[in-house]
Amino acid sequence: MSPDNPPSNGNLPSNDNLPSDDNPMTKAQAASRAQLPKRFYKQAAAGETEGGWAVLLDDRPVRTPGRRPLTLPEQALAEAIAAEWAAQETLIDPAGMPLTRIANSALDGVSDALEQVRADAARFAETDLLCYRAEEPQGLVARQTESWDPLLDWAREALGLRFNLAGGIVHVAQPPETLERVNKIVAGFDAFALSGVHVITSLTGSMVLSLAVAHGRVSAEEAWAASLVDEDWQISQWGEDAEAKRRREERWRDMEAAARFAVIGRN
Repeated sequence: MSPDNPPSNGNLPSNDNLPSDDNPMTKAQAASRAQLPKRFYKQAAAGETEGGWAVLLDDRPVRTPGRRPLTLPEQALAEAIAAEWAAQETLIDPAGMPLTRIANSALDGVSDALEQVRADAARFAETDLLCYRAEEPQGLVARQTESWDPLLDWAREALGLRFNLAGGIVHVAQPPETLERVNKIVAGFDAFALSGVHVITSLTGSMVLSLAVAHGRVSAEEAWAASLVDEDWQISQWGEDAEAKRRREERWRDMEAAARFAVIGRN
C-alpha cells in the first residue's frame, strides 16, 4: 500500500487469520507478501476527499495494493488508519496495522465479490460456536450457559434467528429458515462492514457473535470473551504458555480492528 507515485513496496502482507486462499479477502492481501519496506514519509493524517475520507502520507493519498484510493466512510476510521501509519518507525510492519489490512481487503477484494463473501460469512451460521455445548465438567457447562444463552436469546428476539443446540461436537443441522434469514441479514452489509463481519466470524467461529457486534448488542471485548469461554476454561485448569498467549494477543488485535468495520456501512 502506498501513496500516489510511491515505492510499490508499501504493500502489506495478508493476515493468516483471514479466510482461505479461495476467498477474495485473502486474494486481495496476498500480492503484498514481501520484505518489509522502509518508512518513506514524515507525516500521516486523514483528510476529506470525494466520497469520504482519505489517508494522507505527506499530503499524498494512500492507495491500496490494487491501486485503488484508500477512501474510508468515516473520519474516525480514516484517522485510526492514519495513526497506524504514523506509528511505524524505520520499517512499515503490517503486524501493527490491522485496520489497514482490513481496509485493503474491503476495497481490493470484497467490493468485487460481495455475493461470494456474503455467502462465505453466512455459512458460519451452520456450525456456530455458540450451538456446541460441553456436557461436562459442570463448571464449563455453567460458563457456556451464562455467556452464550443470552446471546442466542437476543438473536432469536431481535433478528428472528432460532438455533438448535448440540452436546459435544456432533454436527447439528440448523433450521433452513434460520440460514435463509442469516443470508438476508448479511446481504445488508456493504464491503466495509462485511469485511469486519467476516473477520470476526473467522476469529470466533460464530455468526451470532459477529452480528451481535455489528448491531451493537455487545462490544468487541465482550464478544471476544464469549468466544474464548472454552479456551479460558482450559487455561484455568492447565495454564497458558507464552506462545499461545502471543498468538491470542495477535488475534485480539485483529478482532478489535474488525469490530471497527463491522459497525459501519450497513444498508
